[in-house]
Amino acid sequence: MNFIDTHTHLYDDRLDEKRQDEQIQRAFDAGVSKMYMPNCAQFTIAGMMRIAKDFPGKCMPMMGLHPTYVKADFQKEMDAVKQWLGKEKFTAVGEIGLDYYWDKTFIEQQKICFETQIEWAIEYGLPIVIHSRESTADCIASVRKKMSSSLRGVFHCFSGNLAEAEEIIEMGFLLGIGGVVTYKNAKDLQEAVKKVPLTSLVLETDAPYLAPMPFRGKKNESSFIPFIAEKIAALRGMSVEELAEATTANAQKLFPL
Repeated sequence: MNFIDTHTHLYDDRLDEKRQDEQIQRAFDAGVSKMYMPNCAQFTIAGMMRIAKDFPGKCMPMMGLHPTYVKADFQKEMDAVKQWLGKEKFTAVGEIGLDYYWDKTFIEQQKICFETQIEWAIEYGLPIVIHSRESTADCIASVRKKMSSSLRGVFHCFSGNLAEAEEIIEMGFLLGIGGVVTYKNAKDLQEAVKKVPLTSLVLETDAPYLAPMPFRGKKNESSFIPFIAEKIAALRGMSVEELAEATTANAQKLFPL
């Protein structure tokens, strides 16, 4: 089977280079052929680009400013994102969006950064990867505000209900489904995953966060993708092989070569 992890922080600074590379090899051994790395801020760029260089065509970098790193000096971070988009090839503008969970001090600045980066994605012809923690409605509003015929992307770590899923799909966006779908308290998400079109789903881990069952509470990694796939396949009454083939095709369509 061939899986794609559409969202994984392989460069996590809690691991040294050797352990990062060992983790990547475990993912390959588990059938994960490609992994997409979202950027967070300036401090994550070096580690991400090192991995992209060492695993060309396998570990794919994005460029963006994560909403939780939008602070009073956000313009410096945004300038760095713009410079990198102009000098290197990236697979997406991400991880961008809004986060109302950790800190609401800079919500207006988050919206400015999110919508500006959507504009940059349109300029460079890249998909967007959206972080929408406790902010799904506002993220949808910003996407609609900036919508163009070329804009595409994924709501990463989707954990909402069927109505929210349908609204996202109606805009032409995909749902990134990760370990949360395996949790007992994720009934609304599980119901949505059962009913949305298969063409709207991609797999992700968001490693090192949100490990699926039976690893909940431990450090997540891309090699756990099959556990997520097994849960989704069971919910939809299909084989894991069919689920892997479909979600891999969806990811390949979303991201440019």
